[in-house]
Amino acid sequence: MKLAVLGAGAWGTALAATWAPHHRVILWGRNAAELDAMRAARVNARYLPGCSLPDALEFSADLAHAVDAAELIVIAVPTGGLRPTLAALAARPGLPPLIWVCKGFEPGSRKLPHQLVADLLPPHVQTGVLSGPSFAQEVAQGYPTALTLASHDTALAQRLAEALSGQRLRIYAHDDVIGVELGGALKNVMAIAAGICDGLQLGHNARAALITRGLAEMTRLGVGLGGHFETFMGLSGLGDLVLTTTGDLSRNRQVGLRLARGQQLDAILADLGHVAEGVTTAREVAVLAAELGVDMPIARTVCQILFDGLPANKGVDALLNRVIKTEF
Repeated sequence: MKLAVLGAGAWGTALAATWAPHHRVILWGRNAAELDAMRAARVNARYLPGCSLPDALEFSADLAHAVDAAELIVIAVPTGGLRPTLAALAARPGLPPLIWVCKGFEPGSRKLPHQLVADLLPPHVQTGVLSGPSFAQEVAQGYPTALTLASHDTALAQRLAEALSGQRLRIYAHDDVIGVELGGALKNVMAIAAGICDGLQLGHNARAALITRGLAEMTRLGVGLGGHFETFMGLSGLGDLVLTTTGDLSRNRQVGLRLARGQQLDAILADLGHVAEGVTTAREVAVLAAELGVDMPIARTVCQILFDGLPANKGVDALLNRVIKTEF
């Protein structure tokens, strides 16, 4: 199969490198100089240092060349860059099936990726979302990973899951596009909260409680927005939540750890050098939850710490001293 992977960041590069030994893969990025360096050194020094890229992987800064004759397009740009990428593709006739791997809401519009796809692409294009517990560095190094590929077209989901799976990458087919997208988006907010918890050295008990109650919040909002309850118990919900709240490779967890140390958000994001989707997602989630009347105290507190100047320790105190309720 010929694949066009659009987005030469950590995740796009990791997926392209994983599939290149078994498919013809072209990795597209906007920065031609960076792509030339990757082609010469066979490494993405900026986003995946130390991870060798297979000789079969091709590179192109020309979008038309990258997607020409592609049998599948994989969009791996950040959510904020999804709209212009889709707009560029929309002008091309005869688009092949397309899946996206970005996680989060479009800033401002609060739209999920599938909504942007519906707005910008012809309705006949087959589409889906690939998500789940996965650090790009571990995927690039060939560590075992399991993901979920969801599409409204169940036959497409099954076919792509089989085609894109490998010895160390197992992909499950699913039909709950909204739930899979929301799991991937909402867990990033909880990862910031977990980073704050651990940065304040509140202990393992506190982190376990936070993960559990965070999953309850994710499920409440997810079901309210049309996702299936069961989806949040799976790879793209609980699985991704556990990974990003406990693994130090999580950029969103790193944001929380540094906030707990008193660092300023702008400095944290500049130092990370990668997109931490949970920062923008937190604001969108707080608004959505308020509009739907869904109680999300952890997400609301994260938003206040990020944007309203609430000290991290004060946010924790406020959560612990809420009115006592039944668990379910």
